Amino acid sequence: MEITAEKPIKQATLFGHPMGLFVLFFTEMWERFSYYGMRAILLLFLIDNVRGGMGLTEADGAAIYGIYTASVYLLSLPGGWLADNILGQRKSIFYGGMVIMLGHIILAIPSGPSLFYIGLSTVAIGTGMLKPNISSIVGELYPEGGARKDAAFSIFYMGINTGSLLGISVVGYLGQKVGWHYGFGAAAIAMALGIVTFRTFGPRYLGDHGNFVAPVAAAQGQSSSGNRSLLLFLVVVVAILATLQLTGVLDMTTAQGLAQAMGAIISLIAVGYFLYILIAGGLDTVEKKRVTVLFVFFIAAAAYWAGNEQQGSSLQIFADRYTELNLFGWEMPSSWFQNLNPAFILLFSPVLAGLWVFLANRKISYPVPAKMATSLILLGIAYIVMVVAAKIALTGERTSPLYLSLTYFFFTLAELFLSPVGLSSFSKLSPKRYTSQLMGLWFVGSSLGNLIAGLFAGGFDEKNVQQMPQLFQSVAYFSLGFGVLLLLFVKPLKKWMGGID
Repeated sequence: MEITAEKPIKQATLFGHPMGLFVLFFTEMWERFSYYGMRAILLLFLIDNVRGGMGLTEADGAAIYGIYTASVYLLSLPGGWLADNILGQRKSIFYGGMVIMLGHIILAIPSGPSLFYIGLSTVAIGTGMLKPNISSIVGELYPEGGARKDAAFSIFYMGINTGSLLGISVVGYLGQKVGWHYGFGAAAIAMALGIVTFRTFGPRYLGDHGNFVAPVAAAQGQSSSGNRSLLLFLVVVVAILATLQLTGVLDMTTAQGLAQAMGAIISLIAVGYFLYILIAGGLDTVEKKRVTVLFVFFIAAAAYWAGNEQQGSSLQIFADRYTELNLFGWEMPSSWFQNLNPAFILLFSPVLAGLWVFLANRKISYPVPAKMATSLILLGIAYIVMVVAAKIALTGERTSPLYLSLTYFFFTLAELFLSPVGLSSFSKLSPKRYTSQLMGLWFVGSSLGNLIAGLFAGGFDEKNVQQMPQLFQSVAYFSLGFGVLLLLFVKPLKKWMGGID
């Protein structure tokens, strides 16, 4: 298709979608390559004391892992605000990508702990700038909404998982088989490819999408009472943390203490924000009920991600130490097990999408609360498999790769029941004036889940090996129990959704 100067180039299409979608697809693919690739080897590097790693204990390494992965999602909130009010989404994506690349370059330099932590923080800041904004531009490309927009996000989601699959394969192999810093360097190269893609093709195919910045007048019009409420909330958070530190409940001079403090902060932010919207948000009765439903979904999401994100923490340790890795005389990198999740997602996403259409065409009701309950029950089943595997590992025998493979299979099904459904629900049920903020809180649920996953993995040290089955069993019981409880409340929750499903 030839595009003349008189016609907007953004109208160029591929497979019925704007070319801009594929610019964003490949930009996100390379960014996710860098993120998931580096995440796959992060904990292994932190606890390695043989091949030039940090040599931390499992508890401290897992705590730092949890702080990092939680920060990535938590920083999406200020990253979104920065784009809306100062930079615009396009500049935020570009600058965020540059910061991510710089962080990976720092990580690729063999150095002491201080420089490493600076690099890790830099990557988290850059990801917080990029992550919330690239998805928003995808939505901008389809102002008409509808099925075409849903299909676009499905394509975009495939880019995320393709990047994850490639990143874990390449960075995992280089990090574990060649050298840790070669893996971090590969992540930097991947992000550089994403920046080049976005900078080269973005201006040509995205038009003006992503350039909007909120007018200054609108910002000036915000009430001082809102600023006072925010200041009061921050004072309360600081006071609570100071009390916990002084009373010895937390010790924020240690990695584990910092992770626990961060968990308290995230929980306070989420609960406080939901309460603020419910009490002082000017909502009517119907809107309050819907926001209450979203709070339940938020808790379900945090519980799910706390289990799912064990992929890079406790399950990574289990893969590395207790799983048979020898394949026909070649030892597979243990981080490659994390590839199963994106691979299964690419395989089963069309199946689940077809299932929803099949049920809808036959007027069979499968409401959102039931889907989320199903997700948690599937997560519980995944951990029952791990309980069996852990008991085998206690005998001193390395377990079959089939155990982790089956666990990842149930993880994937659970994710497909929860993640896209949750995103859709938050966009539909949120009051219009709070849509972006509540969508941000959905990512805060991921942040909290990631942090819990990191803290949980701290129990996987060699002195605590006998407790592995009990640790996995606790996750299984919690997930199954929460899932069954949610099933009991499907009808009232559906009613409070007010006809939106």
